[in-house]
Amino acid sequence: MLGSKEHVQAVLDEVKTAPIPEAEKALFAFVDKLNDTPGDVRREDVERMKAAGWSDEAVYDAVSVCALFNFYNRWIDGTGVQGLSPAMYERSGKRMAAGGYLPAPPPGSPPRSGGEPER
Repeated sequence: MLGSKEHVQAVLDEVKTAPIPEAEKALFAFVDKLNDTPGDVRREDVERMKAAGWSDEAVYDAVSVCALFNFYNRWIDGTGVQGLSPAMYERSGKRMAAGGYLPAPPPGSPPRSGGEPER
């Protein structure tokens, strides 16, 4: 999805018809359910993720990231912290696209390699 606003918008509009791999559709469906109705998540939901090719570790990571962002959103809402400007979101997105959530490499070190997330 990196580098294509149209591709990202297609996912945001309707995951089921977006031009992404079935494994990613399963991931987004799982996270949607975890966000919308967390008390309804069952073993069968995890099994669907695994059947789509995701490892136990990837499921754990998806749950952890989802939970962390829910925490952040509630913290922001409760404290009144303001979001970034659109320009800052764009800068942050470019930085994360290049290096993920890792801190920037020290000056002069070789660039990190990108790639697919581990499944």
